[in-house]
Formats: sequence, C-alpha cells, structure tokens
Amino acid sequence: MDNSTFEKNWEINFTQCYSNARIRYSDLSNLLQLTAGEHATISGFGFKEMAKNNQTWVLSRIRFEINRLPKWMDRVTIKTWIQRLEGAKSTRNFEVYVNDQLYVTATSYWAVINTVKRGPEELAIALGDFKTFPDRISTQKPFSKLNLAQVVKSIESYTVKISDLDIVNHANNVKYLDWCMDRLPMELVLTNQIAAIEMNYLRELRYNDTVEISGNSTEIGYFMTVAKQEHISFALEIETK
Repeated sequence: MDNSTFEKNWEINFTQCYSNARIRYSDLSNLLQLTAGEHATISGFGFKEMAKNNQTWVLSRIRFEINRLPKWMDRVTIKTWIQRLEGAKSTRNFEVYVNDQLYVTATSYWAVINTVKRGPEELAIALGDFKTFPDRISTQKPFSKLNLAQVVKSIESYTVKISDLDIVNHANNVKYLDWCMDRLPMELVLTNQIAAIEMNYLRELRYNDTVEISGNSTEIGYFMTVAKQEHISFALEIETK
C-alpha cells in the first residue's frame, strides 16, 4: 500500500472554536500537526520509530493561506503530502476541505533533531518506496524566514504556565499563537480579516520562563514576537485582507 499521500477526516467540536463558532487558529494548527503525525506513523517514521534513533521531527516554519475557517460541527478533510525530504529537512504541505470546498492551504518546514545532541541530523530511517512530490505545491507563497529586525512595541509580559506544556516539558508550539492572538484586536481575529498566517519557531520555552510579547502593525497586517531575555523564541506575521 502506498502511504505517500494521506488524508484524515475530523469533526470540529465546540471546544476548538472561538466565540464566533469558527475554529481557533491554534486548533487549526494543531489539527494539521496531528494529521502530519498520523501520516508519519503509518509511513514508518513517526514518533516511536524516530525515538529508537534518538530523533524527532520539529516544526520550524509554517504558513497558512485562509479562504474560510471551518466552523463548529463541520466535518473537515485534511490532505497532506511531503514535497521535499532531504537529509534533515522536510517540506510538508496541506489542504483543508469542507464539503469538497478548499478552505485552507498550508506549507511547513520540519527538521530532524537528535534529542541527545540537540542538533539537526539526517533522518536515520530508510524510506523505501515512500514518494515525495516536488511539483505539488499547496500555497500561493512558500514559507519564509521572517525578518526579525522589524520594529515591535512591547505589549505584555507572560510567564509560561503548567497548561502551556507538552509531553516533553516544553511550551506546546500552538500556545505561542494563542498568546499572540489574545493580544490582537478582537474584531481582527473574529471577523474573517486574516488572509494568511506565517510562523517561525526559533527557541523552546519551559515552565516559568518569562517572555515579552511584542508587536506592531505593518503594511500587510501585523508582526509579533515572543522573546525571552531579548532572544526571540517565536515570530508571527499576519497578512490581512
């Protein structure tokens, strides 16, 4: 059986939604990552198999392009495939459908990290007949390395809490997006004004770390950062319609 492409159906429940009954951007990111994890598992390079070689996948960059957000009780189909897989680097793409209509596209960059050495390393698992799709692009623009030199203004300090942590005792990567979204104007987040979201994950955070959440408006929307002791852990760029 060829597992090179994968699709997964999900039903959006009310705990995943904003007050407008549309899925939270962080929960959308979470569903994409869960779908990617299932695809990797059935293809033989999921979390447990990677752990045998002290390796794991780490999300480094991701870009969403949004036509519409799924809402409460929608049944969504997420399709995913790997565009490129070279050494320690992988480009994975997504499409999100509701009733055969394309709602969201995404492209992401993942790195293979050695969990002992804490550095990038070539994937140790042989892929066999697994196929990549170099010409199958999902988004209009690729993910990018965001310009971290943009001027931002401090908005609020935040201390990482127990509820922010994942199973390896780091702040879950979807939490960074929630922290930023919570500090944007409510009407921007809830009235379908966001056309694209791009995120760069740069450094991990742990329990009780205190960070500075900063941001500023830009020509295309908003730019925000999460920084610990002036070292940026997370950068977010929002493109508005």
